[in-house]
Amino acid sequence: MTSGHLISERLLQAAAALKEANAEALLVSNLVNIRYLTGFTGSNALLIVLPDRFVFWTDPRYTLQAKAEVGAETLIERGPLYLVAEKWLARRRFRAVGFERESLRFDQFEILTKRLKLLPVSGLVERIRMVKSADEIEKIRAAVRTNSKAFDLAVKSVKAGMTESAFAGLIDYRMRQAGAEGTAFETIVSSGTRTALPHARPDNTPLAAGGLVLVDMGARQDGYTSDMTRMLHLGEPKRKTREVYAAVLEAQLAAIDAVRPGIAASKVDGVARGVLERHGWADQFVHSTGHGLGLEIHEDPRIGKKSKARLEAGMVITIEPGVYLEGWGGIRIEDTVVVTASGCEVLTPTPKGLRIVNSTVT
Repeated sequence: MTSGHLISERLLQAAAALKEANAEALLVSNLVNIRYLTGFTGSNALLIVLPDRFVFWTDPRYTLQAKAEVGAETLIERGPLYLVAEKWLARRRFRAVGFERESLRFDQFEILTKRLKLLPVSGLVERIRMVKSADEIEKIRAAVRTNSKAFDLAVKSVKAGMTESAFAGLIDYRMRQAGAEGTAFETIVSSGTRTALPHARPDNTPLAAGGLVLVDMGARQDGYTSDMTRMLHLGEPKRKTREVYAAVLEAQLAAIDAVRPGIAASKVDGVARGVLERHGWADQFVHSTGHGLGLEIHEDPRIGKKSKARLEAGMVITIEPGVYLEGWGGIRIEDTVVVTASGCEVLTPTPKGLRIVNSTVT
């Protein structure tokens, strides 16, 4: 559970941000943001942030849970919470109410605009979430360790002939067994030429002897996520495989070395691309170099060409360059990294070498 001190501090930051939105109140509907601001982990809630107070609504299913978790005034209501919030705000003559444009449904918008002037805001709480507290970093570190432990356990059982889906299922089982609440996202396992698909979904393709296997996985623990990609090879890899792998690893290490407070996220991305360009693979790097993570697997800042962000101490990001060749395969290497006062710390403990595993067909 998040400490009351941290919750109070976060709510105060959100209240201070009301001025930025030119709003008298902020209606928070994104459940991830509600969890961040109040500690509530349930599935139905609304939060009103005012300059001098905070009001939280949920339904009777969560009465005891809200009492234990929430660091704000709590009201238990039956029926649609948006109807309750609209009446509450209108009775108090609130007019300019900020709302999270990405998470409000149109029918809810219609309810709220009957008597209220709504002001769309974007990323207000998300910007506060970008810089993690020491407590959040420790939770992410724990999720990273659980993820790596699950990977090491699962790899012991992988063999040629096992399907991608079966290997992904084994990874997910090991993750739970190691202490995770669940996966941070749908585990990616791809093999052979399918590794050229950056976000391939595992299917019944058997892992082939003499081929690549890409594993992209993340654990969710105490609400926080981790993210890691590692490459396996079933048997001895050929020269081209080793060459492409070496280029991607060089790009990943160079990008990590560039991470420090004050640097533009786009520059970190450019470092990775510059290495791959020297090796002739820049055009085959088709996604950004990384992204922030925390309560969600994809958060700001984005580590990409067009990112406007500058890194700050306390941000937790991924560094994950890749090369994808149609008809051949792909290679990606990814770590979870925290920006420190003097540079960065790689949280992922799993070795980054191309891991050669049993090629015997089961």
